[in-house]
Amino acid sequence: MHFSPLQAQEPDLLNGFVTITQNKTGWITRKVINVYPSLTLILGGAASGKSAFSEQLVVSNGKSRVYVATSQVFDDEIRLKVEQHITQRGPDWTTIEEPLDLGPPLSGLTENQICLIDCATMWLSNHLLAGNNLETAQAELLQALRACPAPVVIVSNEVGQGIVPDTALSRRFREAQGRLNIALAAQADLVVQVTAGLPLVLKGQLP
Repeated sequence: MHFSPLQAQEPDLLNGFVTITQNKTGWITRKVINVYPSLTLILGGAASGKSAFSEQLVVSNGKSRVYVATSQVFDDEIRLKVEQHITQRGPDWTTIEEPLDLGPPLSGLTENQICLIDCATMWLSNHLLAGNNLETAQAELLQALRACPAPVVIVSNEVGQGIVPDTALSRRFREAQGRLNIALAAQADLVVQVTAGLPLVLKGQLP
């Protein structure tokens, strides 16, 4: 009796995909293939540990690491924070500074890389202060993330749990940040909220 090789894939809700193979002797084997999320969203408040957790998550992937920094250095306080983040990450990162247009750096990545964007909140603030159309900027960001060949981890702040801001600009930012977080979470395969350094998975499963 002759058995022709059979290969197929079926989803595994816990681990990603299962490859089913029938060999020449008729034995059927199943091998779990872990699928790293294409897009991971890490949410948290200020000083919650979200950046450190995101960096650990990227390092554990094993691919070549790219860090896209969206902050702009306007004073010594921000400069010190940037230096602390650089020290925390260590030397094995390629850093790209881009405060507004994330399309080009994302499109330039390869499947052998993994990207950490830190963070969406600073990116949104930059567009708001520049007077740009936030809906257009958000749509372009989401499209760039969909088209990116490398897995991406993006950090964002949860800003809706405090008091109502007392200025119109702050209230506009809070609403825009909430809409951006909702859109990113809807597109992401994995969403994690970090509080006091502790991760809580809201969507998907940690790799």
